[in-house]
Amino acid sequence: MNVLVTGGGGFLGRAIVTRLRARGDQVATLSRGRYPELAALDVEEFRGDILDQVLLQRAVQGRDAVIHTAAKAGFWGPTAEYWRVNVQGTQALLAACRQAGVPRLILTSSPSVVFDGRDLEGADESLPYPRTYSAPYPASKAEAERLVLEANDARLATVSLRPHLIWGPGDPHFLPRLVARSRLGRLRQVGRSPKLVDCIYVDNAADAHLLALDRLNPGARIAGRAYFLSQGEPIPIFELINRILLAADAPPVTRTIPTWFAKLSGTVLESCYLWLGLTREPPMTRFLARELSSSHWFSIDAARRDLEFAPRVSIEEGFQRLRSWAMGEGREILTMTENQRAHFT
Repeated sequence: MNVLVTGGGGFLGRAIVTRLRARGDQVATLSRGRYPELAALDVEEFRGDILDQVLLQRAVQGRDAVIHTAAKAGFWGPTAEYWRVNVQGTQALLAACRQAGVPRLILTSSPSVVFDGRDLEGADESLPYPRTYSAPYPASKAEAERLVLEANDARLATVSLRPHLIWGPGDPHFLPRLVARSRLGRLRQVGRSPKLVDCIYVDNAADAHLLALDRLNPGARIAGRAYFLSQGEPIPIFELINRILLAADAPPVTRTIPTWFAKLSGTVLESCYLWLGLTREPPMTRFLARELSSSHWFSIDAARRDLEFAPRVSIEEGFQRLRSWAMGEGREILTMTENQRAHFT
């Protein structure tokens, strides 16, 4: 196929591009930055803003499919910026696909679109969107998903994939920040009761996107639907965090704070940061406190049935690969300061 991957220079996007090229697909990417590793894969690169209509039209022209991984992520930031990138960017991409006659679009969504702060245990895709959200990221991703699924018709087939807590070698954002906070002694377990969560190794998440790509056509079973993706093995959240830290040779989380204190801290810190006009992310937010203190794991029966999805890399093998990377080529980025990582990425 001839495929455009938006956000192709990102963590998941790059894994998808690598797999597409490995099987012989023609690939183009649309990203804001320059990524030499994409050039090494013989990928056509489009660089610029996803709301640039001229650039979008050039990028989607002649494509058999678009995989839309580009998004603004995080627990904090101006709502308008999340809406601009995640919602308006998706609207612009859908319009460009229609104008160019692209027949398939796959959206990388998130399970956070259905998270309302309460425990979610074994939930499936029938779970509705909540009425309110505690952060602009899940709110904007939910709206983007609605747009994509509602756009599904006889001319443009769409599907939304919801991978949960993607991790693995090459992560330039979550893992380095986690390691940095661990080494500074700034990580705390929230609450004492173990809360189970889903996760997914990055290569498994990439595989799922290719499985969806190969099955997506107008009128296909998966068209117009959303699917949860994970390892299918829920794990206590701080066990997951500590095993990731162990693989990166960083200190584990050993100290605990009460759930009520984390939630109160998130509320107070958000208010203070807004009042002071601070743009950097607070050490705790309402959304993060809820994520760390609740269970959120989902049934992947639908993905197993309709996509024939089965995690190829086990959690144990994933940790081994992560440690090998962290002790080798990943050592430099894991020891960078936050400002250095921002420049690097």
